[in-house]
Amino acid sequence: MSERVKSTEKSPAEDVPQPGPAKKGAVKAAKAGAAVPSLGVVGMLRWAWTQLTSMRTALFLLLLLAVAAVPGSLFPQRPANPSVVTQYIKDHPDYGQLLDSLQLYDVYSSAWFSAIYILLFISLIGCVVPRAIAHYKAMRSQPPRTPKRLSRLPEYGTLVVPADAGIPASDAIEDAAALLKKRGYRVEVRHDDGARPTLGAERGFLKEVGNLVFHTSLIGVLVSVAVGGLFGYSGQRILVEGDTFVNTLVGYDQFNPGTNFQSSQLQPYSIQLDKFQATFDRESQGKFGQPIDFTADVTTKENPGAPAKKEVLKVNDPVTLGGTSIYLTGNGYAPVVTVRDGNGNVAMQGPVVAKLQGENYYSSVVIKVPDAKPDQLGFAGFFLPTAFVTEQGISFSGDPDLINPQLSLNSYYGDLGLDKGSPQNVFELDVKNLKELNARSLKAGGITLAPGNTYTLPEGKGSITFEGVKKYVGVDIHHNPGQLSALIFALLAVAGLIVSLYVNRRRVWVRTGTHEDGRTMVEYGLLARGEDHRLAGEAATLRGLLAQKWNLDADNTDTAPSNSSPAGSPEPKKDQ
Repeated sequence: MSERVKSTEKSPAEDVPQPGPAKKGAVKAAKAGAAVPSLGVVGMLRWAWTQLTSMRTALFLLLLLAVAAVPGSLFPQRPANPSVVTQYIKDHPDYGQLLDSLQLYDVYSSAWFSAIYILLFISLIGCVVPRAIAHYKAMRSQPPRTPKRLSRLPEYGTLVVPADAGIPASDAIEDAAALLKKRGYRVEVRHDDGARPTLGAERGFLKEVGNLVFHTSLIGVLVSVAVGGLFGYSGQRILVEGDTFVNTLVGYDQFNPGTNFQSSQLQPYSIQLDKFQATFDRESQGKFGQPIDFTADVTTKENPGAPAKKEVLKVNDPVTLGGTSIYLTGNGYAPVVTVRDGNGNVAMQGPVVAKLQGENYYSSVVIKVPDAKPDQLGFAGFFLPTAFVTEQGISFSGDPDLINPQLSLNSYYGDLGLDKGSPQNVFELDVKNLKELNARSLKAGGITLAPGNTYTLPEGKGSITFEGVKKYVGVDIHHNPGQLSALIFALLAVAGLIVSLYVNRRRVWVRTGTHEDGRTMVEYGLLARGEDHRLAGEAATLRGLLAQKWNLDADNTDTAPSNSSPAGSPEPKKDQ
């Protein structure tokens, strides 16, 4: 029976008269004929600006910038090593030129990467400035009016002050205001005519301040990185003991300038390597011979006329000169050799940097002597600081210290290819156009020298003398005018993020009134902006402080007689 009754009942929608077909057609015709106003040029620009300055667009551009930087690690970059890029294009003729046309060998200075960078910069500024203005106005405005029904708020409670306590509603609201001010709330008390005294309070403005500091710091980081990329530079140099580096373009082994770098930025300071000392582990079983400390004693001058200054250069402890930081990044041995040509003249003399190749400072050595006559000479081999020879006649280095140094070389003569002007790697010897003089496969055999030994080359090509060994260090030189500001802005960004995560925006309202029997009735409610898991704890704390102020029990409830209404239900009397 009930199902049948339900099926015969009419819904409220069925009682409403439905429009007929003619009326529906008229509505459709009116909609079709309605003229939609055009945005126009100004409207389109305003719409585009709104989209660009939204937080969603800023986050998308930040992600896009990270993705756009990926090709910079996949393909060789021309500013870092132009020769590698040239060789890469030769090795990949099918798509090498295409990648070059897309600027994938100059990612960080390309038009498309710069466009993303600039758009992100504009988006962040357009997002932060309006929010900062709005937040400034909110901080200067008064707390919002007290809602009519506090019981609808997430945290709500009541307190009843007995009539014999002698605390009228006006004094109770002032006590509540004083307590809230001590807890950092911005309070406004309102005594409106015909209504009960109320107050509105809020705090947590630092949350939005932290948010604005975070986003402003991101802008600062972007600007600092841009300044460093435009006006900074970096370079590398190898210094042998006794050598001096002067901060000029010709003094660098490798130099990477910024986009807007000018040679006038280089301050002509100098640094001389006096002595280098490497300390090796001599106690551990498994790590015996491993390096544990490096110390380079250097002499520096801020400019040619400045007094010399003794300093110590260590790993992760750079020396600062002329706005640049000089880092110790590598070290090794440099055998000192003297090469005489076939005419008996000294064609080359001095230390030769040995490139580390294996354990215990096993190093490769390449010596090029383009000034030798009548034929240019070349040597390639290895240097062992502590040489050992196996039963099979294989030499190896048994210790990184200079205990039994040995220089093993093969010799060549012919055209080294240096006169053509093509760049060559100083640590490699191209033997395609050279003829062997010494090698294990030849009758003359290889060259094995100890310090002080001289070897005479076959066919009257000259001689080579192993004079001794010096040490060398590799240094990285960096000048980044935006480095300090980038660090400061990064720290500010972290601080702003922490503040925005841990500070909560809260509002509190309190309403007081006098009951018919003389009791003071107190209502309070709390509201958080966003999620606040500590709001209930804040409400309990405020209730406890108010109860302590008025000497009430913590579980204070309405204690009115049974014929009285609950607290706050009746219309209270106006406080006299």
